[in-house]
Amino acid sequence: MRHKLDRADSLNPSRARPLRIAPTSPPAAKNKGDNMEFMPLKGIRVLDFSHVIAGPFASHYLAQMGADVLKVENVNGGDVMRRNAKGPRSYLAFNAGKKHLALDITSEEGRKRVLDEVARADILLDNLKPGTLEKNGFGPDDLSKINPRLIYCAISGFGREGTWSKRLAYDHVVQAATGMMLMAGGEGDPPIKTGFPVIDTATGIIGALAIVSALHERERTGRGTFLDVSMTGAAMQLMYPFACEAMTTGESPSRVGNQGYSGSPAADLFSTADGRIALGVNTPKQFLALLGVLGMLDAAENPDFFEMPIDASAPASFLRSRDPAALKAALAERISAWSGEQLERELMEVQVPAAQVQRIGEFAEQALRQGGLARVRLEEGEDYVHSPGLGFRTRQL
Repeated sequence: MRHKLDRADSLNPSRARPLRIAPTSPPAAKNKGDNMEFMPLKGIRVLDFSHVIAGPFASHYLAQMGADVLKVENVNGGDVMRRNAKGPRSYLAFNAGKKHLALDITSEEGRKRVLDEVARADILLDNLKPGTLEKNGFGPDDLSKINPRLIYCAISGFGREGTWSKRLAYDHVVQAATGMMLMAGGEGDPPIKTGFPVIDTATGIIGALAIVSALHERERTGRGTFLDVSMTGAAMQLMYPFACEAMTTGESPSRVGNQGYSGSPAADLFSTADGRIALGVNTPKQFLALLGVLGMLDAAENPDFFEMPIDASAPASFLRSRDPAALKAALAERISAWSGEQLERELMEVQVPAAQVQRIGEFAEQALRQGGLARVRLEEGEDYVHSPGLGFRTRQL
């Protein structure tokens, strides 16, 4: 696919053409879980002034659910993702199924085209530099006079209210600002960035949820809504239980490395003979199952670890130990002699959550092979990218 932007596109709607979406398997064998037949937003028109990741990911969801998305890009090269170092696949992944339009919104022709599109649109999505559209007369209050049913979704780094409203952001900047970098790792470690744009993608998902909710609300009221979606707000949603604790007590949680949320000494990362394995042993019942596999059942009655012997029939609770460090060390010594694959397999058989640490490519290959992941092919011409879909599956009831 040639990702060309042509100034003539601003005057010729026929030049704005969509990327084609096709499943990887023949229609008769297609898995409905890939959402290809799930089109609840068919007929909804979206005017998309977004770029990079957060905004395009929000409109990606809308497009994949059937909305007619017109992505407006500047005439000087368009979305920077077109020239991403990873090549056209990143741009294609976020923007498949959308029509693309190069437009100079400061020109007379460009302004007229925007206003014409607004009059017919259901949704306007904006994650340009805060104030860019308002400066050109395309703010929510201006456009609501033209189309009272318009849903205007503004995505920004720090929100459109308060003294930070003009502050610019990227994913790693927001990870630093919100404390996320000091959630990973252990006490004393330097700040650690999550290795993928987690806040960008979460912001896009929240934006799509807000838009779909506003569409439902419009059915009741007949009026549009202004939606203020921020990357900092998305970050707080991702850290929700810790954010609630911090907002309630004013205190920040300690860094716990790879330990699970429960705080159980058996819910952590352990070294095996050939790698590492994450265990999700949170309850006494799961702990006894783990001890059975490891041949350590006597540890359940060891007074050095527990005040009272572990009882699997007791009400469900998180596992607690008198000496968590010593218990973890004892488990680590035994686990270090196991192969990761064998331990993972045996723990799965006794219903103990466990997974070897692996790369995303390894997981994707395994998940596709065993049916836990559906693959959707997004393509046009010779360019294509395989997508994991929308993260959920559907079937008609």
